[in-house]
Amino acid sequence: MSTAAQLDRPRGRPAPRLPSLSLSAWLLLIGCVALAVPTMLTVARFSWSTEQGGHGPLVLATGLWLLWREVPGVWPLRRPGSAVVIALLLPVCLLLYLVAHITGIIEIEGFALYGALLVAAYALLGGAVLRELWFPIVYLGFIFPPPDQVVAVITQPLKIAISEQAVNLLYALGYPIGSSGVTIQIAQYDLLVAAACAGLNSIISLTAICLFYIYVRHQANWRYAALLMLTIVPIAIFANFIRVILLILITYYFGDAAAQGFAHDFAGLVMFLVSVLTIFAIDALATPLRRALGNGHD
Repeated sequence: MSTAAQLDRPRGRPAPRLPSLSLSAWLLLIGCVALAVPTMLTVARFSWSTEQGGHGPLVLATGLWLLWREVPGVWPLRRPGSAVVIALLLPVCLLLYLVAHITGIIEIEGFALYGALLVAAYALLGGAVLRELWFPIVYLGFIFPPPDQVVAVITQPLKIAISEQAVNLLYALGYPIGSSGVTIQIAQYDLLVAAACAGLNSIISLTAICLFYIYVRHQANWRYAALLMLTIVPIAIFANFIRVILLILITYYFGDAAAQGFAHDFAGLVMFLVSVLTIFAIDALATPLRRALGNGHD
């Protein structure tokens, strides 16, 4: 065996030998593809084209890359899953999928499909492999849109708090600004809080991207990685605060049409960049802490 091949082999584990699949395994895989293709096309059409779900293609690509990177190292642990567990879980997932597909509830359909695929993976690979692949599995769940009602319940109090603090800051700086209910008044313009804080819906996108960075960068130092994960939501809230300030100032200086046009998308890009750069900056500044938690090794 060449030196390069030896270096490519995961440490401590032999090179995997991929066994031929049985007829039942092939039928299971074909069934998974038949379920996944129409659902993924629907998710791409209705979710991935929005700000809230725009991270979907990136998460799918990077999640599959993680699986491609890590599956060979855990393949020797492969054992077929328990038939009892499969018989209990798979019908439930398929029933939910069928009902959601008929009623057109894509959020439930997506996660029902995800559950069915996990049960299929458990049937083929077993629990030990899935436990080793826990992060790619959790990470790939971000490709499916969460229910709008859940997002609204979680983000509405944050939207109100962010808009109030933005108004207070600009008022303290001398701008003619105030708020009333769900509306922000700046000079002669009115800006809806929901529109100004729409970027908070992309908190899921920011969480997914930051989690991928933390896992790839600091997987070996799990204590530090866990601490860094705790900063994701505050960073997303801070970035959205910057976005709201930008939109209010654009409305004040250039008018309502400018704030709802290209500038709205530009503010969203700024929010994303602020979030990513902030996580990079915190990671860089926390180098001493990282080394301490990693016992001197990164």
